[in-house]
Amino acid sequence: MIKLSEKIFKDDIGQEPTRNGYGYGLVAAGEENSNVVVLCADLTESTRSHWFAEKFPERFIEMGIGEQSMAAVAAGLGISGKIPFISSYATFSPGRNWEQIRTTIAYNDSNVKIAGHHSGISVGPDGATHQAIEDIATMRAMPNMTVIVPCDAVEAEKATIAAAKIWGPVYLRFTREKTPVFTDKETPFVPGKAEIFYQSKSLPEVLIIGAGPVLHNALLAARDLEEDGIGVIVLNNHTIKPIDERKIIELAKKTNAVVTVEEHNIIGGLGGAVAEVLANHYPIPMEFVGMQDTFGESGEPEELIKKYGMDAKSIKEAVRKVVKRKK
Repeated sequence: MIKLSEKIFKDDIGQEPTRNGYGYGLVAAGEENSNVVVLCADLTESTRSHWFAEKFPERFIEMGIGEQSMAAVAAGLGISGKIPFISSYATFSPGRNWEQIRTTIAYNDSNVKIAGHHSGISVGPDGATHQAIEDIATMRAMPNMTVIVPCDAVEAEKATIAAAKIWGPVYLRFTREKTPVFTDKETPFVPGKAEIFYQSKSLPEVLIIGAGPVLHNALLAARDLEEDGIGVIVLNNHTIKPIDERKIIELAKKTNAVVTVEEHNIIGGLGGAVAEVLANHYPIPMEFVGMQDTFGESGEPEELIKKYGMDAKSIKEAVRKVVKRKK
């Protein structure tokens, strides 16, 4: 089990948006490899691409409001020896330019990294049109695409640096609002390898598999459930594709019940990916915490997370429900 921040269950836990981790990671990757270039579609500061632009102006391209062109230009760079990162809101990239990503990047296995920012409903007041809740589904269905969803700003930095070293298309998903930072520089991060972040002292009855910042809510739920006598394991499954089948099957056999947690539509996202693994290898009862096939609305991030059932209370209810189904 991974050792996490001692403040993980305290109110004064540090908070930072995962998009900051992307910005830090870009600069680090750029320092390490001169072939790293960054393109942005008129959202340079919002996506934290401006830190790279300030450090390496000769390797930064501002594309303006042209997500389709950005993807096509990046595809050319990606097959020409460069390592391009393209940045925009997830509703615009991969939302608006999905076809260009599919045809010019994925089909050609071009070495492009797509950073989808302001994902999920925690974008808040921007409303449903800017709340990407289907991006994981559309990107993981694309051949040649790796999909990574970091849980906090520290892991986001690691994921960005790692993406620069992975050959081929990679989709990285980031959030806008500040979220708890519960990993550190020493916390292991290997693309494709899920890590246990919590394991009850008592016999585990349920495996909670999460990705993204809502994983912190799963950890809060796990603590309360253990106090109530329900043992759980919490797995950080940051890489949705390729998913860590071995670890999921191994832990599913220990618990015989699974709950998935994500800030995304439960159709086609992390929950769907886990269900595919278990359907093929070890079918057991499952519950899915996430957007229940509905669009979001305007509101404060915490209000929306609570309303749409992705808070710790909702996760605990899902766990109790799957335990009853198992028994």
